[in-house]
Parts: sequence; structure tokens; C-alpha cells
Amino acid sequence: MKKLFSLVLLLVFTLVLSACTANEEAGKEKDGETGGGEEAEEKVLYMNNEQEPTSFDPPIGFDNLSWAGLNNLMEGLTRLGEDHQPAPAIAEKWDVSEDGTTYTFHLRDDAKWSNGDDVTAGDFVYAWKRLLNPDTGSPAAFLGYFIEGGEAFNNGDGSADDVQVKAIDEKTFEVKLTSPQAYFLSVITNPAFFPINEKVAEENPKWFAEADSYVSNGPFKLTEWQHDSHFVMEKNENYWDASNVKLDKVHWAMVNDTNTEYQMYQSGELDVTQDIPSDLSEQLFADGTAQMTEQAGDYFYRFNVTMEPFQNENIRKAFVMAVNQKEIVDYITKSGEEPAYGFVAYGFKDPSGKDFREVNGNLVETDIEKAKELLAKGMEEEGYDTLPEITLTYSTSDDHKKMAEAIQQMLKENLDVNVKLANMEWNVFSEEQTALKFQFSRSSFLADYADPINFLENFQTGHSMNRTGWSNEEYDKLIKDAKNEANEEKRFAMMYEAEKILFEEMPIMPIHFYNQVYLQNEDVTGIVRHPVGYIELKWADKK
Repeated sequence: MKKLFSLVLLLVFTLVLSACTANEEAGKEKDGETGGGEEAEEKVLYMNNEQEPTSFDPPIGFDNLSWAGLNNLMEGLTRLGEDHQPAPAIAEKWDVSEDGTTYTFHLRDDAKWSNGDDVTAGDFVYAWKRLLNPDTGSPAAFLGYFIEGGEAFNNGDGSADDVQVKAIDEKTFEVKLTSPQAYFLSVITNPAFFPINEKVAEENPKWFAEADSYVSNGPFKLTEWQHDSHFVMEKNENYWDASNVKLDKVHWAMVNDTNTEYQMYQSGELDVTQDIPSDLSEQLFADGTAQMTEQAGDYFYRFNVTMEPFQNENIRKAFVMAVNQKEIVDYITKSGEEPAYGFVAYGFKDPSGKDFREVNGNLVETDIEKAKELLAKGMEEEGYDTLPEITLTYSTSDDHKKMAEAIQQMLKENLDVNVKLANMEWNVFSEEQTALKFQFSRSSFLADYADPINFLENFQTGHSMNRTGWSNEEYDKLIKDAKNEANEEKRFAMMYEAEKILFEEMPIMPIHFYNQVYLQNEDVTGIVRHPVGYIELKWADKK
């Protein structure tokens, strides 16, 4: 009997030991056996993308939900380096004409697609013309207007043949610009300018929609995509610089709640978070857990000037002056953001070395008494005894909800204006906002490239990113002239003036400039967060 009891006890001990070992190894993936008979652990990084990517089709996925994936699956002629400056990528070198308008890029001989095909100059010609093709419907098409013939083709006034991009040979790509562009090499790091494998795209127009048909040319390849759940990228062995890619896999969750995300980080299900819960921010900053880097962009609201009562400039100004941006960043977001009193973010230097934001100063301020005067004046101008019903619409998110509630409360307390709140999922929200179906709506902008013109071009008449119905001829001319101006002092003077006009007529309500606040496992190194919004995993590592 004692012998039987001992055997049972030994069996229980063995099972417990096995369970403990299994628990310790949970979350670690194996990559076959090493020469010594031991299994080597795969380096798997666990990230969060918040929501389903809008699209992994480069000219369509023009938002931060798509950029993180796209920037690591694909690569353009240039790529932002660890110093955030454009560096050789698929193009190993380039020549520039004396007048600065013609660039000739020489592609790497070893640049390959994940299916083994060569990356050719023709793939760039195909992709860039597709970006500008009005049938593509790319929200990023405006970025290609610096290409000669690009704007006319996109507007329906020209043809694809007029777009001045061509393949000199299999590995030589030429582009002619409308004028010298100081920021050109930075612009083309944007995912909108990534190449597309022409052969694959012609055979399957929906090649980008699923993991099993996705063909990429960047550090990683897409191997799994469970829509609205997660996607997985693995190291692309055909990438020209694969020897410097240290991670084996990146697993992206889709969790759009900061509290849930934080819990997943605490439990080890995530190595890196996209954000932190605002109610824990003080604690996480105080104990050194939270990390913060710069990010060029704005959190703001758009007024639809084609809908009542926001056709009236004074009413728009009253709403903006009744909101206290400083209180919002101190008590609502609580992540170290700078309140926004202009639209161009900090970090852009003019030719004299001064920061754009500091030179142009604060173009709006909180002034409750002035706001009341302007509201009364605007209502008198429109013949209103009471304001029409007002609805503020935001995309579904706990953070956006808190912000909307804060705006709602401030407008009630400071102007005695009742504002209703409405929310909807991102993809539908984006379409409806672009179609000018919202009266007053939440928005954001992350810089596509490192120049103030990128912020200001958004509000040109008819621009895909305008989404306010606002139009000003003088503003449009300043932006157009600035884009064609080679003299940097004159160019910045035009941009300073344009931003002032934007705030004289106030089609937007600025709230704060972005930063990147996140939590990161101490075993993870080498992630590069570019101020323009892309996250770079090419150099990332995990112990």
C-alpha cells in the first residue's frame, strides 16, 4: 500500500513539474532544434494595432491603422533611417539634375519581392501611376501632385501617359517634378509611394486583401490575417537587408481599449502598447514605466461650414474660444501633450533655424467673454433666436468619448450651448466625414512627411483631407506658390501667412499636438518611432 502511495505521489509530482515547465514556456515559440539538440526560441514581438487596418493596399491604407503594417511589409525608393532622415532603400543611389527637377534612381540588383520576383523600375511606374489614377480613389493622391502631369491625371484633365515617371531599364527609375522640392526624398518614404508587383496585381486585383496572396518587398511578409482579430508578419528572407532583421515574427493584436491593452501588457500578452490609460498616466510617468517620444500631428475637430450654424465664422470662433486646451491635456488626456493654438506642430525649423510654431505664435486663445460676444454676434447675423441642434460625432474609442464629453461640458458651461454626442466605427466614420455628412466632428492628422506644407495643404479647396467644405482663394494661392517656391525664406513666409488665414476663418478647433506615449517590455530594443508617424521594426530585437 505504501509502495502504491509512493508511486502515485511520484506521478503527481511529475505532472506538477511538467505543468510548471509548460507554464514557464507559455508564449515562447520554437524554431526547430539547434545542432546541440536544444530548441532555439523564435523572437516573436507582440504589438497592438488597435483596429483592423483600413487597407494594406499602399495608396489606400493612408492612415495610422495601416501605416504600421505597411511600413514594415513594404519599402520604397527611400526609407527613414534611425535618425529620421531619408536614406537609400530599394534605390541604392540617385542622381539629380542641375535644376533639381529630375531624379534618376538606381535600384538594388538584389531587391526582391517575397515571392522571389525582382523589384523593377516598372513596379514603381505601375504603383505611382495607380496612386494618381482617379479610378483608384486614393486619399493620398495629392502627395503625387509634385510629379509633372500628376495633378492633371488625378483630376481627369490628363492621362497616365502624361505622368512623368518612367523605367529607363529594369533597375533605373526616373521622375520629373513640377519644381524643385526640398522635401521630395522624405515624401517618397510614405507608404503611398511603395512599389506594387505589377505581375501579381494584374493577375489578382485583390492581392492585398488576404495574407496568402500578399506579396511584399520589405523586412517582413504577411503570413496570417484574421480580420478584426489579429495579423502576423514573419521575417522576409528575400529582403535585400534581411541580415539586419533580428525578429522572426511580429504578432499584431487589434484591441481598441487602453485599459484592456494595459491589462494585456501586464499579463505579457503584449510587449509594446500604443497608448496608456489616462487614469494611470500620472502613476506610470512617476514610476518611469511610461515612455514618450515626439510625434508630428494634431488632435482637432472639424466644423462643416456647409451646415448650420457653422457657416458663420463668428459662431465657429466662439466655439473654439470657449474650449480650454490646457485643461484638456492636464485633466483629460494627461499624457504630456502640448495644447494646440495653431495647426503646424512643433519641430519644423525655418531657414533662420527658428521653430515654425514659435515664429507664428498662438493663433487662438481661450477667452470666455469674447466667445460669448462672438456667439451673440454670429446668431444676430444669422437671425437665430436659438442655435440649430448641434451634434458632435466621433469615431468609437474610449479616449475619443472622454474628449467629446469634455468639449460638450465646456460648451455648455461657457456658452450655454447644448451639444449632442454620436459615435460610429472608424471605417464608416471616415467615409461619412469625407462626404461632409457631419456637422461637427472629431479628427486627427499625422504628418505624412517632414515639412510644414504637409499640415497646411490639407485645407486647400477640394483637398481630400479638407473635410470641412471651407474654401479660400488667397489660402489656395499661397499653398500652390509655396509648393513651387525654391527660395526657402520666401516659401516659409507664404506658409506663415497661410496658417494665419486658416485661423482668421477658423474651420477647425485645435486641441493638442500629438506625442507617442507607450509601454515597452525592457527586453525589447531597437524600435524606431518616427515623428511623422511610422513605427520601424527593421532594427527591433527581443531578448
